[in-house]
Amino acid sequence: MKIADMNWMQVEERVAKDDRCILPIGSVEQHAYLSLATDMILAEKVSVDAAEPLGIPVFPVVPYGLASSFATFPGTLTLSLATYIGVIEDLLDSIYRSGFRRVLIVNGHGGNTPATVVISEWLNAHPDASVKFHDWWRAPQTLAKVQQTDPAASHASWMENFPWTRTTDARQPTTAKPQIDYAALARVGAAQKRELLGDGNYHGLYQRPDEDMAAIWEVAVSETRALLEGDWH
Repeated sequence: MKIADMNWMQVEERVAKDDRCILPIGSVEQHAYLSLATDMILAEKVSVDAAEPLGIPVFPVVPYGLASSFATFPGTLTLSLATYIGVIEDLLDSIYRSGFRRVLIVNGHGGNTPATVVISEWLNAHPDASVKFHDWWRAPQTLAKVQQTDPAASHASWMENFPWTRTTDARQPTTAKPQIDYAALARVGAAQKRELLGDGNYHGLYQRPDEDMAAIWEVAVSETRALLEGDWH
């Protein structure tokens, strides 16, 4: 199922029977006390978990995205918009050449939304293809489950704190962080953003019980799988 576990002949055989695949995309950026790779970890895992019973191939996650807002946080890596547009287009071309015609792009980072414009233009030139762009964490059912659990949920808060996104850093605040001033954050550059954000959490608790997270993950996987099984054209 994972492309990393397949050779090219197996891919050729698979695509002849089923032209669906998943391309996860993420980002390497600050997430307070969580892994810098949180967005790519979550995008790839929800893709793999959703695709597993269907046997649909999942490409390795694209780790780097558009993270200029966090550029002054050490460990954050960001592509320029011009570079990113080219990356998404080239990857879609390569996937198409491999024979896939139905592509689910599972996105783990809000900053990557300019990819939707690239996809729209690419589809104009490939009318026999279909591409779905899925922001897994804010898809309707998943977001509703998050809000039901705790409406104070944001970037680098509890809603991204899963067992697989934690680090070995034992520091983990037990209090909830007040909501940041989003308007102020939007009108300044990365250096000032870092001053406004402090540790990087936008607001809310830093961690909730694993039972809560497991319940949310179950919804996210199910909602992602439904996109693979639903209408494409």
